[in-house]
Amino acid sequence: MSSAAAAATMTGAGKVVCVTGASGYIASWVVRLLLDRGYTVRATVRDTADPKKTLHLTALDGAKDRLHLFKASLLEEGCFDAAVHGCDTVFHTASPFYNNVKDPKAELLDPAVKGTLNVLGSCKKASIKKVVITSSMAAVSYNEKPRTPEVTVDETWFSDPQICEKNQQWYVLSKTLAEQAAWKFSRDNAFEIVTINPAMVIGPLLQPTLNASAEAILKLINGSSTYPNLSFGWVNVKDIALAHILAYEVPSANGRYCMVERVVHYSELVNIIRNMYPTIRLPDKCADDKPFVPTYQVSKEKIKSLGIELIPVETSVKETIESLKEKGFVSFDSSNL
Repeated sequence: MSSAAAAATMTGAGKVVCVTGASGYIASWVVRLLLDRGYTVRATVRDTADPKKTLHLTALDGAKDRLHLFKASLLEEGCFDAAVHGCDTVFHTASPFYNNVKDPKAELLDPAVKGTLNVLGSCKKASIKKVVITSSMAAVSYNEKPRTPEVTVDETWFSDPQICEKNQQWYVLSKTLAEQAAWKFSRDNAFEIVTINPAMVIGPLLQPTLNASAEAILKLINGSSTYPNLSFGWVNVKDIALAHILAYEVPSANGRYCMVERVVHYSELVNIIRNMYPTIRLPDKCADDKPFVPTYQVSKEKIKSLGIELIPVETSVKETIESLKEKGFVSFDSSNL
């Protein structure tokens, strides 16, 4: 182990922290990095008896001695009290992300908003000074401002709930309202929060189940005949997890952190994959014949102030595909690539 790695391992020694929704894609990486840094981690999951939610966590280095699982549900008031009591900080990552929503209020809006307030209420009772919340670029970018190549989105942007509702962008609305509720709670209770606002998060999967952002890559390499006419920001899950931890560890960390390595149209994403995996059959046409949705810039200045240099999107795509293959979600022969 290098001296830098050894130093990182010691940062959390003797500290107890809580990660909500710990079985999720980002949260699993937060738990892994916390354990690597010597923290004792209390991890909340909806069902501690479900091996799909817990086995990949209990198998992590350091988990045997320093990982404690707690059962908690976002909509049950007070159920986070036991998990957060006595913690130095809480990383609130739990929030549902579905694409095919039948009941937006029950499936997305209530768990996101009420769940956030539930967790913050428990943190207030436990006198926790600083909470790090997983928000999203969904809570940043969706307003009436244009997003074109010369535009740079930054932390001063906020999504407009009325526009989200009008366009039936229910996930975007859930993240926007949850973040608004968190900032109001923070002001009303003189309580410090920091939000991490990633775009589409890709990279290696620790959990055994398929998450929505990795699925976006899987669809491209698994026989789809077209690609969507969409431009998204992309960022690596390892960078997101590290940002959560530095948002707690770095005393000057504050406010919101947009995290996008690059905004890429799906056509460019297909080309990136084609260059790395020439034998995979990829979609060669767009799902519609409209002009391509433009790309735009996202400021990296603030996230760089935490000391994070974002992993290039090409690396993240490759890591995602290799992880999907390793976990059996897709099969192809990459030995001759």
